[in-house]
Amino acid sequence: MQTLTSLLASIPEMDNAAMARAQQHIDGLLKPTGSLGRLESLAVQLAGMPGLHGTPQVDKKAILVMCADHGVWHEGVAVSPQIVTAIQAANMTRNNTGVCVLAAQAGAQVHVIDVGIDAEPIPGLVDMKVARGSGNIAQTAAMTAEQAQALLLSTMNYTRSLAEQGVTLFGVGELGMANTTPAAAVVSVLTGSAPEAVVGIGANLPPSQLQHKVDVVTRAIERNQPDASDGLDVLAKVGGFDLLGMTGVMLGAASCGLPVVLDGFLSYASALAACQIEPGVKPYLIPSHFSAEKGARIALEHLGLVPYLNMDMRLGEGSGAAMAMHIVESACAMYNRMGTLADSNIILPS
Repeated sequence: MQTLTSLLASIPEMDNAAMARAQQHIDGLLKPTGSLGRLESLAVQLAGMPGLHGTPQVDKKAILVMCADHGVWHEGVAVSPQIVTAIQAANMTRNNTGVCVLAAQAGAQVHVIDVGIDAEPIPGLVDMKVARGSGNIAQTAAMTAEQAQALLLSTMNYTRSLAEQGVTLFGVGELGMANTTPAAAVVSVLTGSAPEAVVGIGANLPPSQLQHKVDVVTRAIERNQPDASDGLDVLAKVGGFDLLGMTGVMLGAASCGLPVVLDGFLSYASALAACQIEPGVKPYLIPSHFSAEKGARIALEHLGLVPYLNMDMRLGEGSGAAMAMHIVESACAMYNRMGTLADSNIILPS
């Protein structure tokens, strides 16, 4: 089995020649040049991914939902009981949660992965549990460096195994009570932003408790002293198993030359870490929607990504990724099915 170092080094560069050919093909389609806007640039991006072999195409789709609890929940930074993580994960096996119904509409299979739920094993989940919840980042590190490396490698390999089974489009999602707190800590560290600039209300935290959440994030960063130049160190010290798992999906998909659709704020934090770990992952990331969570704009600006949707969503779970998969398929349909100007004897002015 490949090592983490060798897998990261295997992420291929984008195929610039294929992208140039794709742009030329799109410019010759039955439409005014550039008239389909970002759909055109998305198709060019897809064409450059070696795993798609030079043609924007989508076969099997999968959304990987990383589920974990967080010790920082005990600091009173969330209104939902911690048991909701386990309950909602079980609901996902019944296909009745937000991501499940939206993924079904998009034709994507949802993989519900237990990377750290504070509960006994739940039937129907992929068991990759590291521990029953991460450490309380306000007091200690979320996990050890060894746990972080092992989980990153295992989630990368799981993603790669799905690629071997024919998945060509990945999406990420997460589930975990209080997980916007470590996400905000990760975003704060990796963007160099003050905690108060990126800490939001998460799942309906009363505004009166927001300053307390800011204080918890501030304390977590001060206590753990994460190295902003080391994305894995940041995830291990102030992140969580679900955040790290999503980072593994991004890096795993990129190592296969395949696209991965981000979800909301939590996935932005994971993407920032992924890009810090291996910058070559960035061209494979497709932003889905503009999260309503505070700090979203800062994270996206640092990633240099502009989402395709703005729906005021902050559910998580991969719900935004599921919706954006329709846009990816639209880009592929445009590229592969539209007629050409030449075939219709239309000559546009240069």
